Amino acid sequence: MEPLTIGLVIQNKDLMTETQNSLHDLPVQILLSQTSLDDWPAFADKVERTRPEALVIDLTASRDPFDEVVARIKTISANPVIIALHTSTEPETILGAVRAGASEYLYPPLEASLRKALERISSERGKQFGGRHTRGKTLGFLSAKGGCGATTIVCHTAVELARQSGTVLLADFDLDAGMIGFLMKTKSPYSVLDAVQNIYRLDMSFWKALVSNGIPNLEVVAAPSDVNHKEQPKPEQLRHVLRFMRSQYDWTLLDLGRGLNLISIGALEDIDETFLITTLEVPALHQAKQIVRTLLNAGYGTNSLHLVLNRMPKRPELLPEEVEKLVGQPVYATIANDYAGLYECYAEGKLIEPGTPLGREFVRLSAKIAGVQETAKRRFSIFN
Repeated sequence: MEPLTIGLVIQNKDLMTETQNSLHDLPVQILLSQTSLDDWPAFADKVERTRPEALVIDLTASRDPFDEVVARIKTISANPVIIALHTSTEPETILGAVRAGASEYLYPPLEASLRKALERISSERGKQFGGRHTRGKTLGFLSAKGGCGATTIVCHTAVELARQSGTVLLADFDLDAGMIGFLMKTKSPYSVLDAVQNIYRLDMSFWKALVSNGIPNLEVVAAPSDVNHKEQPKPEQLRHVLRFMRSQYDWTLLDLGRGLNLISIGALEDIDETFLITTLEVPALHQAKQIVRTLLNAGYGTNSLHLVLNRMPKRPELLPEEVEKLVGQPVYATIANDYAGLYECYAEGKLIEPGTPLGREFVRLSAKIAGVQETAKRRFSIFN
């Protein structure tokens, strides 16, 4: 099921409870929830602003006949699909709701029927809008093996993109080692798993409690600090969260950890470009070659996969063109080796300064990704 946004107008408390329970594990974002339609102007304004794709309406939520309620909703430009809800199984009631314009008529028990109804609506919406509501661009950063430096690159790239090219979200989906929270000094106690586990509550007010900021145009959501967590996001949950992120930022950068796993594979459908980070070490190049082969054989576009050589020595044993032949993918960028300088910055709780030789390489990489010309960069510290 594709992610779906909905609104609830349910007066019957039992129906409201059963509906919310039925939505708990579905990739559904509730944009509005109320018990009646007594204040029509306020409701119409809310629907116009939030623009849910479907409305679940209890037939008892309005004093007016249901056909009049539907007719009013149809005048709103948001034009949501309407699902009628009631406890009655009388054929006359069902027929009246359908004739009034409801796409579905549901009655308890709701779990199976509501899921099927939302799946049908989601499928139709996906066909109508090409399956994706876009605003920004999503980039994934993947290490060929542990220690290749994908986290360092994605953090510095996020800072630079925020300076060069709009609003940026930096999200840590490395649930095993997640270091972004530490490197970026995040303050929120919540993580990406809180978003995944609460997709039915995922709106901007909830989202703002999950993210940290402190750098202009950049927000960060960390991985869980508890390394013993056992829950892995389901594909539909992950898809819903990724598409919500995309809708809110110009750029969404994901740290996908090392190697291919259930999360990185599940996220690929919603990632515009993937940056595979490797060093010139033999094990890393071997893993990079395997990942490239796996992705391309699975149909991932070669133009969407970018190979980045990290920690390049001044006199490398292998030149970029030789790496291209070995791995089977063109080299998109190289990042010089300054391990000592990077270690010193991290020990002081800050990122590499953009005016340093290594910092300028991150500036160039970000400019290439954003398609903008490099500009002079002020000095930056995490603690500024």
